[in-house]
Amino acid sequence: MYSYSLVAAVFVYFERVANVYLTKNEIEIMDVLWKEGRALARGEILSCSEDKSWMDSSVHILLNSMLKKGAIREAGFVKCGKTCGRMYEAALSCEEYYVSTLDSTRARPSPARLMEAYIEHIGLKEEEREELRRVLDR
Repeated sequence: MYSYSLVAAVFVYFERVANVYLTKNEIEIMDVLWKEGRALARGEILSCSEDKSWMDSSVHILLNSMLKKGAIREAGFVKCGKTCGRMYEAALSCEEYYVSTLDSTRARPSPARLMEAYIEHIGLKEEEREELRRVLDR
């Protein structure tokens, strides 16, 4: 069993993250930004998107929606032919996004039970357990 105070510390860290609700298509774009780890232009997002469920022509609408939600932010401009295109980067890390979705139900789960269920679901190697202990000890 995990110490409630240690697990609660993890959730206090993430309380600063506002709830951001993304559609399946928006999450696919976030996955590209998280995987690449750098700002991308619209064309790069399209070329890096594997098995996407959305059409190329809808990327502009998706990016604008994600900007309004605060999931991504503008990160400069890049010359694309004779015009300039915006660059986009994730405003939230993958971990911050997924923790922000925990408040999507009215019944707030117990932090200790939630952490325990997640750990059981993914299974942790010993080095991952040590890393988690270091985070909780901060």
